[in-house]
Amino acid sequence: MRIFSFFLTIIAAALLAGGTGARAQSPSQLLLPGGGPHMAGHLEAENPTPAPGGTVTLALVMQPEAGWHGYWENPGDAGVPTELKWTLPPGVSVGPMRYPVPDVLLVSGLMNHVYKGRYAILMDLKLPATLKPGATLPIRARGSWLVCSDTVCVPEQGDLALDLTVGRPGQEEAVHRAAFDAYRRALPRPLGGEARFEGDGAGGLRLGIPFPRDAAVKDAHFFPLTSGAQSYAAPQRIGREGDRLVIALDGFAAPKAALEGVLRIGADQGIAIRATPGPVPAIAGSDGGVWRLALLAFGGAVLGGLLLNIMPCVFPILSLKAMSLLRSGASPAHARREAWAYTAGVALTCVALGVAVLALRASGESVGWAFQLQSPAVIVALLALCVAIALNLAGLFELAPVQVDGALTTRRGLTGDFWSGVLVAFVATPCTGPFMATALGTALVLPAGVAMAVFAGLGLGIALPFLLLAYIPALRARLPRPGPWMKRVQRWLSIPMFATALALLWLLWRQAGGAGLALGVVPAALVAALLWWLGRRQRGGRHTSGLAIAAACALAVVAGSGAVGLLAREGLARPDGDVPGDAFSAEALRQARAGGGPVFLYFTADWCLSCKVNEAAAIDRAEVRRAFDKAGVRLIVGDWTRGDPAITRFLEQHGRSGVPLYLWYPAGGGEARELPQILTPALLTGLAEGAGA
Repeated sequence: MRIFSFFLTIIAAALLAGGTGARAQSPSQLLLPGGGPHMAGHLEAENPTPAPGGTVTLALVMQPEAGWHGYWENPGDAGVPTELKWTLPPGVSVGPMRYPVPDVLLVSGLMNHVYKGRYAILMDLKLPATLKPGATLPIRARGSWLVCSDTVCVPEQGDLALDLTVGRPGQEEAVHRAAFDAYRRALPRPLGGEARFEGDGAGGLRLGIPFPRDAAVKDAHFFPLTSGAQSYAAPQRIGREGDRLVIALDGFAAPKAALEGVLRIGADQGIAIRATPGPVPAIAGSDGGVWRLALLAFGGAVLGGLLLNIMPCVFPILSLKAMSLLRSGASPAHARREAWAYTAGVALTCVALGVAVLALRASGESVGWAFQLQSPAVIVALLALCVAIALNLAGLFELAPVQVDGALTTRRGLTGDFWSGVLVAFVATPCTGPFMATALGTALVLPAGVAMAVFAGLGLGIALPFLLLAYIPALRARLPRPGPWMKRVQRWLSIPMFATALALLWLLWRQAGGAGLALGVVPAALVAALLWWLGRRQRGGRHTSGLAIAAACALAVVAGSGAVGLLAREGLARPDGDVPGDAFSAEALRQARAGGGPVFLYFTADWCLSCKVNEAAAIDRAEVRRAFDKAGVRLIVGDWTRGDPAITRFLEQHGRSGVPLYLWYPAGGGEARELPQILTPALLTGLAEGAGA
């Protein structure tokens, strides 16, 4: 159950359970907690004098106040369906509730399936054949439902009562036939054919429904009853293929057996669907749209990767590659081979991360881009690697027998260039910058093969400066000549790597607590000790097997990563940090917006350096806090450090696959304004002053 629905259910259950001292009311009267009802309801019978052994149709007729609404049996991203607890005479049974075709309501990025006006839920009451004519049948039910406006929800409840009189066979009369005919017209009609569904390979599915090509369809929308939607607000694309409607549902996991739901084909008109697995063609003309979307996403990924080179979270890792860029003695052909080896490392890593994201999402996990730094075990491995690279740059040991001029990632040879690309991509990709966020968000809803091209485009953008350097001799000519100064630069480059290791230690503490930090330090310390011992032997002219040292380091890292990962899986608590505002939830955002004041919502993660730079340079500034306090700005923070599924869904609704994301909600309502990914104090204080004017 989604977080908002779960929250509402808990509140409703608490209030309903607390409604004591209730008295039975008249047949159409409701007993509601906390003042008058916002939605009135009563029971009706199509035939108040059913015969013994017969069936009578009942209607729960609901009338919400103007501006309020009730919910369908699948309420959507938020809401609670109606529940009835029956008290019936012996032998009398009631069938399932049959709902009319609902409407859609989109509020704050959440889609609900609702009824905004009077509606009736039908059910069939079966009578035993042993009843005597003239007998009275007291039909009683305890009803509970949720009624909402656009800003507030109220759980309500009531006692529903209806008395039937058993009639003689052949003498029953449907006194409410006209009203019930109208109620039935609002119910979805059964499908006169066999529907099929098929997964599209990108976390969505296509639904094929038999439908005459000449039959009119208006405001078509598919309301699923089968679970599997990551977000009900995801777009639905509808097209025709001869005598068949094809509906493309993005972000919907294909069920193993049947897919059930209702297809709206017009005002108060719908078809009940039960689809089984089978081939469904793509929507006619949709391939061209997909490829145009893919080209735009690819271009955005390339631009995003290029700009990622100057993002604060990338600079420490890119400094490793700077040593290889300082070489100018290689031939043009060799420089091009090095650039392509580096590009291959970056691109293949981006594609591999993309494959992992799509695979996890297909298995039902709610993950997004940069999931790798949400794992304490991965952080332990990166910590040990950064320590090793920093010690190598500092000159503590050399990578014998390879002739080196720097670390593993800056040594001569195509292997070193490839692995430098791998390291850059793995650590740099958690941050998102301009163009990149939208491109990756689009890639997650494209077919898998097309999405891979977008992920590769991100790697191409990251590596583009080095490709330009390799293919433009004038750029290479501007590089400084080699000399003794290169060793000094190499020593200085160890500083950002040591700083990166410290940042990873802090991140490990934030994710795994003190015990996880202690375990994570052990493999890094063992690696450092082994490499220090290797360096002493190298300086003494003694030979040591590099393979044995590498195996020992790998064993220490694997053991430490496994131990920290085990602690994390057992629920090791992370330390509580100072949250500058309210923690994000759909309910917190709804309440903040209902207050009428401006809201600043942002999403961050401990491993996102650009997020932390924005917080230190703009959000946490004293002048910004004063401006926010003066204007009454509500601050809400979404911490995605450990991959909160609710935040993942919210990011996806805004076309994002990672952080940061900054949203400004103006006072008095209105659509959110997405802020740039590089914030300034002037921007935030200007927004606050404009809101307070």
